[in-house]
Amino acid sequence: MTKAAAAKKAAPQKPRRIASLDKKKSRAGWLFVLPFVIGFLVIYLPIIIDSIKYSFVELRTLSGGTGYRTIFVGLQNYQEALGGDPHFVRILISGIRQLIFDIPAIVIFSLFMAVLLNKKMFGRAAFRAIFFIPVILSTGLIAGIDASNAVNEYMESGGGIDTGAGTANQIVSMADFSWLFRNMQVGTELLTYVTNIANNIYGIINRSGVQMLIFLAGLQSISPAIYESCSIDGATGWETFWKITFPMISPMILVNTIYTVIDSFTSESNSVMAYIDQVYSSGTGNVVATAMSWIYFIIVIAITALLAALISAYVFYQKRD
Repeated sequence: MTKAAAAKKAAPQKPRRIASLDKKKSRAGWLFVLPFVIGFLVIYLPIIIDSIKYSFVELRTLSGGTGYRTIFVGLQNYQEALGGDPHFVRILISGIRQLIFDIPAIVIFSLFMAVLLNKKMFGRAAFRAIFFIPVILSTGLIAGIDASNAVNEYMESGGGIDTGAGTANQIVSMADFSWLFRNMQVGTELLTYVTNIANNIYGIINRSGVQMLIFLAGLQSISPAIYESCSIDGATGWETFWKITFPMISPMILVNTIYTVIDSFTSESNSVMAYIDQVYSSGTGNVVATAMSWIYFIIVIAITALLAALISAYVFYQKRD
């Protein structure tokens, strides 16, 4: 036996490293999202690249109508969308303004209902299901059936109960809140905001189901021992909510705010999305509609990043060391 072979045999074997629990969880997470990643790379990524390319070109039909060719025009389509179309910017600003009003109402309402439904009471599971039913009814198939419902058309036409989308029969008026807040020195802007929320309560409830479930999951993850300690120390329910519940549920507030923004921007009832689809379906402004879509996408990402940065500064993360 040579000296090199003897030294190799005598050398101690390096111990095998065992993966930590965090690494195992990371691998399991990637395994679960792997189908989406593969689908995104194979299906969606080529479509996104083509969409970006078409937003910078002009389509011209070939002679005989056998096809078309693309001509690079730079930012001309974006200039046409922002400056040439008299309706796009107005609808875009109106949609963003409506979103700013809807986010606090939806998040606060869903948090309020989650706190109530987290209490121990008879029929709690039934109440949770009732508040989640609008989410199921708003899915594609059910929404299509509901849209063709004659009763629903009658209700939305003003002859019946207003669903919140129409203005024929308002639930409350500005005069009602003016009388209520007469001695509170409340400005007209706040009165208008509260009135719009009350008149749109159907839409708020319809869009709060998923957020409510996320809040419920966050509330149930809080250890009951913390509430018992607060009760022993003599803390009131109000103090317990603001000192314990609200800080520990703050990560869910961030998640629900981002979810509400994305859900609002991608909803079929969104006026901006409907207008872009109308321009695209007209056949004369396909590339302009593509440019509008990317302008809209950039604004969505900017608003989402801004809200995430603002709320993240106040989010409390419990340390589990």
